[in-house]
Amino acid sequence: MTEPRPAPLLVTAELPGDIFAWADGLRHAHFPPERNKLKAHVTLFHALPPSVHDELARLLADLAGSSAPPEARVSGLMKLGKGTALAIESPGMVALHSVIQDRMQGLTTPQDRQPLRLHITIQNKVTLEEARVLQSQLGPVLEHRKFRFRGFELFAYEDGLWRPIRSYPFRR
Repeated sequence: MTEPRPAPLLVTAELPGDIFAWADGLRHAHFPPERNKLKAHVTLFHALPPSVHDELARLLADLAGSSAPPEARVSGLMKLGKGTALAIESPGMVALHSVIQDRMQGLTTPQDRQPLRLHITIQNKVTLEEARVLQSQLGPVLEHRKFRFRGFELFAYEDGLWRPIRSYPFRR
C-alpha cells in the first residue's frame, strides 16, 4: 500500500461576512453548478509545497498578528476569457503577499510568480459569449464596495477540493 502524497498548500485572503455572502451568491448564480466545488475566495497562492507547512504557518501567524486588516475595494469586473471575476484593489494585501512571496522564493509555481491580480471568480469555464453577457449585465450595476480583509486562510489541495487547515486573523 502506498502512502498518500502530501497535498499542495493554498493561501487565501479571508473576506468579511457581508462581502463573502454577496460574492458567494454571485458565484452560485453564475458559475456552472457541476464545476462549482468551492466557495467565493481570494487566492493569494495556488500551490506551495507541503514541505513548507510549518514555516508558512509561522509566517502567516506573524504577519496576521502584527498587521491591521488591510483595506480593500471591489473595483469592477475582471475578464477571465471564459469567465468573470470581481476585481479587488488592496495595496496592503499586495504588500503582505509580497512578503510571503519573498520568503517562499524558489518554491512557488509559475502561476504564483505572476504579478498578483486580486479577484473573486464568480464565473468560469463558460463560453466567451456567456462571459460577455454576464459582464454586460453586471458591469453597469456593480457596486464598488469597500471592506477590510479578515485574515489569511490556509488550505490543503486534496482530490480537487480544498481542506481547511487554519485561519490567521489580522489583529484588531
